[in-house]
Amino acid sequence: MAFEKAKEYLKQFGLENKVMEFDTSSATVELAAEAVGCEPARIAKTLSFKIEDSCILIVAAGDARVDNKKYKAQFHTKAKMLAFEEVEELIGHAVGGVCPFGVNDGVKVYLDESLKRFEIVYPACGSSNSAVELTLPELERASRCEAWIDICK
Repeated sequence: MAFEKAKEYLKQFGLENKVMEFDTSSATVELAAEAVGCEPARIAKTLSFKIEDSCILIVAAGDARVDNKKYKAQFHTKAKMLAFEEVEELIGHAVGGVCPFGVNDGVKVYLDESLKRFEIVYPACGSSNSAVELTLPELERASRCEAWIDICK
């Protein structure tokens, strides 16, 4: 299961004790914020995109929206999100639990500048009823991000 895979992945960084599992769904930004008990903007949503024959993940603040012009300037192509049915196979986590931890080989992770206004954020942890409380340095290290980028409004 993706939850165990993500939690196991976080062990190498000593972050497995920061994982939270809920009795309710945290599959959307709003539901996750309610489950965690924080404002929606602090939910670090993970968006999955296709670029040519590879996939990327962009982790952004819960209230941020991708700016198509900024995306194209950064990646030299139009933003094309993965279809619902492609996500689990190509990323390794199902929609609602997509996170940058324990993803399939070759999936590159980017962190959006929209997260930088917070000290602590809450990305999912591989399931639709989990989250992990991380500081930005912890998120940066555990996600093994390629770079911080600015592609959101």
